[in-house]
This record gives sequence, C-alpha cells and structure tokens, in this order.
Amino acid sequence: MIPEFNIKAFGGLSSAEAAEKLKSDGFNELPSTKKRSIFAIAFEVVREPMFLLLIGCGTIYLILGEPQEAMILLAFVFVVMGITLYQERKTERALEALRDLSSPRALVIRDNEPKRIPGREVVCGDIVVLAEGDRIPADAVLLSCVNLSIDESLLTGESLPVRKTHCKDDLAREGSMACPGGDDLPFVYSGTLVVQGQGICCVKATGIHTELGKIGKALQTIESEQTPLQKETGRLVIKMALLGMLLCALVVIVYGLTRGSWLKGILSGITLAMAILPEEFPVVLTIFLAMGAWRISQKRVLARRVSAVETLGSTTVLCVDKTGTLTLNQMSVTQIYADGEFYTIENQGQDQLPEKFHGLVEFGILACQRDPFDPMEKALRKLGDCCLKNTEHLHDNWKLVREYPLSQEMLSLSLVWQSPDSDKQVIAAKGAPEAIADLSHMSNEQVQELAGRIHLMADQGLRVLGVAKASLRQSTLPGEQHDFLFEFLGLIGFSDPVRPGVPEAITECNNAGIRVAMITGDYPGTAQSIARQIGLTPADDYITGRQLDKMDDNELKRQIKSVNLFARVVPEQKLRLVNALKGNGEIVAMTGDGVNDAPALKSAHIGVAMGGRGTDVAREASALVILDDDFASIVQAVKQGRRIFDNLCKAIAYIFAIHVPIAGMSLLPVLLHWPLVFYPLHIAFLELIIDPACSFVFEAESEEADVMARPPRDPAKPLFGMETVGLSLLQGAGALSIIVGVFFIALHRGLDETEARALTFTSLVFINLSLITTNRSWSTGLLNILRRPNAALWWVTGGAILFLGLVLYVPFLRGLFKFAILHPIDIGICFAAGMLSMFWFEGLKMIRKHRLHAAKTGY
Repeated sequence: MIPEFNIKAFGGLSSAEAAEKLKSDGFNELPSTKKRSIFAIAFEVVREPMFLLLIGCGTIYLILGEPQEAMILLAFVFVVMGITLYQERKTERALEALRDLSSPRALVIRDNEPKRIPGREVVCGDIVVLAEGDRIPADAVLLSCVNLSIDESLLTGESLPVRKTHCKDDLAREGSMACPGGDDLPFVYSGTLVVQGQGICCVKATGIHTELGKIGKALQTIESEQTPLQKETGRLVIKMALLGMLLCALVVIVYGLTRGSWLKGILSGITLAMAILPEEFPVVLTIFLAMGAWRISQKRVLARRVSAVETLGSTTVLCVDKTGTLTLNQMSVTQIYADGEFYTIENQGQDQLPEKFHGLVEFGILACQRDPFDPMEKALRKLGDCCLKNTEHLHDNWKLVREYPLSQEMLSLSLVWQSPDSDKQVIAAKGAPEAIADLSHMSNEQVQELAGRIHLMADQGLRVLGVAKASLRQSTLPGEQHDFLFEFLGLIGFSDPVRPGVPEAITECNNAGIRVAMITGDYPGTAQSIARQIGLTPADDYITGRQLDKMDDNELKRQIKSVNLFARVVPEQKLRLVNALKGNGEIVAMTGDGVNDAPALKSAHIGVAMGGRGTDVAREASALVILDDDFASIVQAVKQGRRIFDNLCKAIAYIFAIHVPIAGMSLLPVLLHWPLVFYPLHIAFLELIIDPACSFVFEAESEEADVMARPPRDPAKPLFGMETVGLSLLQGAGALSIIVGVFFIALHRGLDETEARALTFTSLVFINLSLITTNRSWSTGLLNILRRPNAALWWVTGGAILFLGLVLYVPFLRGLFKFAILHPIDIGICFAAGMLSMFWFEGLKMIRKHRLHAAKTGY
C-alpha cells in the first residue's frame, strides 16, 4: 500500500533522467562473487577423472612409441573440454539470468507516477516509496513517514528496530548521512528492512557507495547448495568409481598374466575405467536443475532455490490465497448497506446513488489513502468520483493529521482529518466488519443482526468492509482507535472476478492428484462462492480461523484431510495449517505475500511468494516467486517440475544403458582372450555423443502427454530406483548381446581384427543413437517420439554420423582407430543392429503400457 502522501508533490526523476544516471553511475548492486573465467573453468575440467584418464592414456601411447594416437587423444581432450565449457557457460548464464530476476523490487516515483522496478535500477535522486515488509534498495533520506520503524541489524547487529522521523528542512536533506543506529534519524540504509509503517525517501547513495557497500557485504540471492539429487548422485558416482577401480585392476592383472604386456594391460584397464566411470551424472544434474530453473522462469515463476525444482514434481497440496491469485484483485464496489437497506450498483458511470448512502461512501473514501495503491481503496475512490462528483461529500482540501494503522489486534484502520473550515477533527475508520462493530461499541443484538447482513453479501462472493465515523474537538489525540466514539455507518461489498484460466488449472490439478486448498481472510460465504466458480471441491465444508484456534494439533490434522476451504484466517494461522498438512505426510506448496506469511512460507516444502504484490520479506522466505501472481503459473511450474524430473530419469536411464555395452566390450575380450575391441580413442569418440545427448537432447525434451494425469511422485523414491536402473540395465544388456553377436559373427566369418572392430564400433554408434531416440519417452511409441520436435537430437545425430564417416573413410583416421573400410552391406548390418536394439525395447514399452492400462481399468 502506498502511504498517504501527495505523490506528485515529491516530483521524482523522469525516465530519461534515471536512464542517464544509470548510465553514468552504474547499477545499484554490490560486488558479487567474481565470475569464473574460461581458464578457471578449463582448469576445473582438466582435473576431472575422465580427462586425467585420457592424459594417462596419451602418456602410455608415447611410451609405446605411438605419438599419433597420443596426439589424437590430446585433441579429444580439447574437444570434450570445449563441450564441457559450453555446458558450464550455459549453466552460468542461466543462473545469472535468475539472479537478475530475483533482485529485490523497489517502488519509485518516475514521471510523477508510481512504478515498480528492480532494485538494481534505482539511482541517486530517485523518490522511493517504502511500505511494511520492504527491503530498502539504497541509502536515502526520509522526506515523509508514518509510524516508520526499520530493522538495521544487518548493519549494526542490534536486533531491536529503530524509529525513524522525516527530514525537517532542505539543508539537512542536502547534507551528508549519519551512521546507522539510534532512533529518530531521518536516514534509511540499503539492505535494511521496514518492519512497520510507511515512508517516502530520496536516494543519496547506491551500490558500493552505500553503508552496506563500504563494509564489503556481498549479497547473493541465488543460493549455491547441494540438492538431495546431487547428494544421491555423488554417492552413486563414488560407488561406480570404486567398482571401476576394482575391475580396472582385475583387467590389468589378467592381461599382464595372460598376454605378458603390462603396459598394454594398463591401457586396457584405463579403457575399462573410462567405459564404467559415470562422469556424466554430476554434469547432467547441474545442467538440468539450472536450465530447469531458467525454463520455469520463462513461465513467469522464479526459482530462488534450485532444490525447489526437484520438489515441484512431488507437490501434493497447493495452499493458495484467494485475492490476487485465484482472482484478479481488480475490485469494484457492487453492493452497499446502510440504515437497514441494501443498494446494488449495476453501472457506476450511470447510477445515481441515493442520498442515504452518501455518508457511507464519503467516510469510506476518507478512510482511504489519497493516492491509493490498494485495489479496494481504488474502487472506493472510483465510486466517489462517479457518484459524489460536484457534491459536498468529497474533501480533497482536508489535511491528514494522523493515521492509526491496521494491526493484528485491531483489523481496522482510522485516518484523522482536519477541515480548513472547522476546528473539529473528523475520523474515518474502515476494516473487518467485526472490528468496526467493536469500535462502534455495538450491542450483541446489533452484532447478530449485522452478521446476517454480512453473510448475505458474502454468499454472493463479495469482500465486505465496515465503515464508521467519529469527531473530536480536543487537540490531543488518543493513543488507540478504540478511544474514539465511533458511529457505525454501514457495509461496502466488493466483487473481484476470478482470473481467466483458474478453473482449467484447478481441473488440471485434480487430474494430477494435487489438492488445492483456498486460504482467505474473507467470510466463508465469499470463499464458497469463489470455490464454486472455480470448481474447487468440496465447496460446502470449511474451517474458520476461530474454529482453527479451538482445535488441538491432532484434531486439526484429522479435520484438514477432507477440508479445502479456510476462511477468516489470519497470516499467523497459516503456519499451523502448513505443519498440520506436513504432519499428514503431504508435500506442501504455500503462497503468501505479507511479512506475517514468512514463517509459513519458510516451513512449507515450497514457499511461493507473490512477485507483484508481495513483500521482500515474503520473497526472501520463499523458494519460488510467482512474477505475475497468477495461480495458473503455479500449476505450470508444477508441470515443469514433473517434466524436469521425467527427463532426468530418461537421461540417467540412457547413461546406465549405454555404459553397459561399452564396459562389456572392454571387459569380455580380456577375460575371454578375444582380440581387443575398444581402445581409449574409441571411448573418447563415444563420449562426444554421450555428453551432449544426455545434457542437451534429454534436457530439451518436451513433457509427456500424461505428465499432469498421474499422481505426484513419492519424494522418498530415489532417482536411481529399481525400476529405472532395472529397465536401463535391461536395455544395456540387450545392446551388449547384439554387439557381442555382431563381433562374434564377424570373427566366425573369418574377418580380420580391424574389420570386426569397425563393424562392432559402427554398430555401437547406431545402437547409441537408437537408445537416445527410444529413451526420449517411456510412455509413447516410436512414431509419436519422432513427431515430437527436438533440434538438439538432430544436431547430435548429424554430428555422430559425420564423425563416424570421417573415421571410417579418411585413411589417416581409419588407421588411428585400427579400422578396416566398411562396405554398404556392412553399414546395413550395423544399421539393422541399431534398429534391433530399439525395436525390442519398443515392444517392451508396449507390453508395459498394456499392463498399466489393464491395472487401471481392470481389463
């Protein structure tokens, strides 16, 4: 809410002036973590085990007197390094984009109009509007304020908030700023937090010139943290590395003892280690989570914590606010009640408001800010401009004397005005009807009668406010609103239309096995009306905030299992709701926008803050920020979360599957005394296909058709579950059988070692491409897979075939790879091997799909 100030009187900068200052002074940001240079990334890449193995192989080739092989391996080091550098830079660019999006927002006056901009774009001279829950974007001097208290613990270490006052004269405004700390100073500082009240300030210093910048604090919003998936992957990589080392040692010993060449035995051992080492896993996870967060941001949802990307697909309950999330938060006054009579406003521009309702609207407007930001206050002012124009009921020349703000104890606010024509002060109050009834000291009978009128309005889906008035002649104002002698004037009902797309999004959630719970401060009738409009069920059952307070935790956990409507709930009660749902084993996503929502947002598995109307405190406590405040965007984020996890499973399955034939054909020839099929050079070539395939092809894959038609995944279910690993190993074993068959038949037909190796390797390349294609979807057939666009797939496929052609038909490369030339019939055999590895798994998918369908339908 914009404070009660005449905004135009403060001026502010024009857009052109702000752009010029931004150009000359730079962005309002502190030095963050230094970007890694290309050389730093390259050094990290070179330390990876795969590259160390390649360098080790090159060294052995030099010892064996084969410099050409050594040079080619070194070339592969640089090629794979280039791919890895591209992956790393793409990931870093995605994270940089997220950091820009997650910059705190600031409400500034530009061109005499309030405008919300990223905090990094604030410049010296900007007029900034401060409200409760805001993170102050720069060092500034206060021009005006109301009940303003600031938490400056970030700078001073003092936990208690300090009271602020505005600058009294122009000379003080132009002077230097004092150090932070202490009450009644007219200065506010970058990074500190507004805990109470409102204010308007003029920016004096930005970026490194602020108090925060001087002490060298670097704030990083996007956290670098290991997610559960990354931890799980790390454990798997360690296990696989230990297995690789054991098998590597076994191969070296067996080769050395049976063939007498220990150096070549070491070479064979390194080849097997390269074939087994799943070095793609960490890279895949890093890219998928970073790119996933970036893709979700394209749906107007900012992932502030990467771990949220993992959890999204597991969400079982979405707890959402009604106003502004399920509805548009575009209020209009639809019905008013005064002196025992209702009046429905059909057309504000044409309706003539009866005289008996003029006082109600007049004091409703007096209880609003002069330049309102709140949608209900805007609606009241609009009604006044239409219906009270040219009457004595509009008071633009009155002076605001004091504001009694809304509080947790009293859900109403009061503004004290001074008329220039009278020594009498006029007080206007508005707020929750119960609070206004309390202020007006109504009897129990009057309260009961009023409750009936409120329910009639609420049942129409209206938000209801009460209005009261009072007057005072004495110069000293009381400390509390309750000390005035208020007179109850009536009720004002606001309608707020449902957002387009919300009913469809609710249906999508129902199909996906996700409960939607509406939490609102409105009356049960209002909540039920909106629930029926959007298709939220059951709409008849609800729990009110008062009922919630009377329940113990066990009773609440029992009741909450079947209730999706929570009315007259205050923000502090959201935490109990979150904990009760978590206690029932639910994975909870909770929306919020206010300071008091922060504990619930922090406690929920996924805290979802509103980007448009939310406070900085709420955003900082949340894992996701909805940039457009739209419920449909939250559902889209859940959909993207499921897609990301599905694609991760596909990439992991492919990695497991392709490593089986590679490792098998590196191990079996040594144990069975066959000619060696693969050398490090061949493994390095295959890595040129595997790395971009698992990083880019699967990451870019679109979601499955049934992604929102199945229950949420169990968060306890590991990524490397028995089903995923089992199907992967089955694919890999099938591919290995085909490869062994090709190699064995080639030898049986009397082909020499180079011909058999070329035939086997080419078959493996085609099998590799087939595994990529068939693993793009585990739920649909090959024809549907091929119809789905994926540009990365065709780049990988084209590159693999091009390089395969070069090593088969360029004599120099063919000699290095120890290949013989292949004829068209040989290529046909290799292609058929690839197709066979795909078609048998396609058949398995059809059987699996039929069984799942039978389990669902019973036939």
